[in-house]
Amino acid sequence: MAKGEATGPNDVFWRALPLYALAIIALNTVNAFTAFQDRPFEPHVVPAIEQATSAVCAIALLWIGWIAFRIAPPGSRPLWRMLAVQGAGLLAFAAAHITSFYLLRALTFRLLDIPFDFDLADRFVYELRKDALGYCIGAAGFWALAKAYAPKSMSTNVPLPVTFDIRDGARLLRTPVADILAARSAGNYVEFMLADGRKPLMRSALSALEGELAPLGFVRTHRSWLVNAARVTELRPQKSGDYAVMLGALEAPLSRRFPEALARLRKG
Repeated sequence: MAKGEATGPNDVFWRALPLYALAIIALNTVNAFTAFQDRPFEPHVVPAIEQATSAVCAIALLWIGWIAFRIAPPGSRPLWRMLAVQGAGLLAFAAAHITSFYLLRALTFRLLDIPFDFDLADRFVYELRKDALGYCIGAAGFWALAKAYAPKSMSTNVPLPVTFDIRDGARLLRTPVADILAARSAGNYVEFMLADGRKPLMRSALSALEGELAPLGFVRTHRSWLVNAARVTELRPQKSGDYAVMLGALEAPLSRRFPEALARLRKG
């Protein structure tokens, strides 16, 4: 990212850091004043140190959540990968946060000659629950800022080419929709007729693929056929009341039982 550019991914972290720092300091300040009232016979310096060490360590370790966000942000796919990465990020952040503020408190209290009583093993789960809530809020904040500061230069009026993945056995053919003339049922498979003459087979029911292909401009003209409406070149009426749909040199049937398809193709 060039110096001064404000739209790179790392810029989101530096925008978030002061906001998160202020939020953490404010929250821990409230917690300190609450402790002053809940523990009136204890010197105020004790909860003040506790909350200050927690805040300092949390701010210093925000980069752990940021790395997890960059690898697999909330809403990314596959879901299991996002959950695994975010779960690992949470555990790493919590373990580092709890251990670091424990050590920092122990050092500070020792320097001030104040008794230090904190059972790390006993309190870990309690602290983990608090860190889990903060971590989730932080991840949501990163996501919101990343959306808000998405590079404007990435916006374009030129539509990206629409493709459809045809899984032909072990092969995956990422095919432009414009190159798919039609698809027809072939037993347990669907046969795709491509503009270059290829006819790859994909193991699936035609009805299962109809939901994916219909938004891409495909029309059900027969119980066994889907045609690409954008590639239709001619409609030929038959004596039976059916039609032949011409897609260049390819002919596909249009049954009279699909009047909506005929109306759609007539309208173009």
